[in-house]
Amino acid sequence: MDFKIEQLKQYSLIMEEWVPKEASIAIAAGDQYIYYQAGGHDLHLKAGQKIHPNSVADLVLTRGCRIEAVLEDALFQVPYYGIGYPIEINGEKAALVVILPPHHAVPITSPYKFLTGKQEDEWKPISIEKVSHIESLQKKTWFYANKEPYKTSIPLKELQLRLPDNFLRIHRSYIVNISFIDRIVRDFSSNLLIQLQDGTELPVSQSYMTDVRAVLGF
Repeated sequence: MDFKIEQLKQYSLIMEEWVPKEASIAIAAGDQYIYYQAGGHDLHLKAGQKIHPNSVADLVLTRGCRIEAVLEDALFQVPYYGIGYPIEINGEKAALVVILPPHHAVPITSPYKFLTGKQEDEWKPISIEKVSHIESLQKKTWFYANKEPYKTSIPLKELQLRLPDNFLRIHRSYIVNISFIDRIVRDFSSNLLIQLQDGTELPVSQSYMTDVRAVLGF
């Protein structure tokens, strides 16, 4: 397949008129990406890189229709909200994908007002305002209220879509309730740490640094 870079850039220029500035734009054809323009939410794709199975690009090329999804891909180590469109370039089937942070997804249901957690053989509904943070550990999801851990069957990526706006994803394994943040500091490696009011320390991963700074305004 022979695609001229100037031709591919035209798609990017058209998209820039209506997508947010932080959006990244990718074009895929065959089994690889043929163009990538990084935005604020950068998945670090490269032209020539193979399409990962079950990515938005893969789903568009496989199904031949518009795809909208929030995915948490092991390849990228960070959730992303992607909208993919089937297009044709020089007669070849291709996929145009707009990549955004997951909070751009339109919620299909109202935010959680409570979470029901399990402790031993008991289940207890906890008001969402009392939840200080949520953690994914060893393929299980835990949330914490009054320093007590509760297990839930809802995966972190699904929780993220239905939590109120004061909850912030800071790491592949952590979501924090902003209301419980005491301070933000740096560790010995100059990485950011979020300290909660109860003394809990949670790391901010590089993948979420841009989102954390944007939401918290520093």
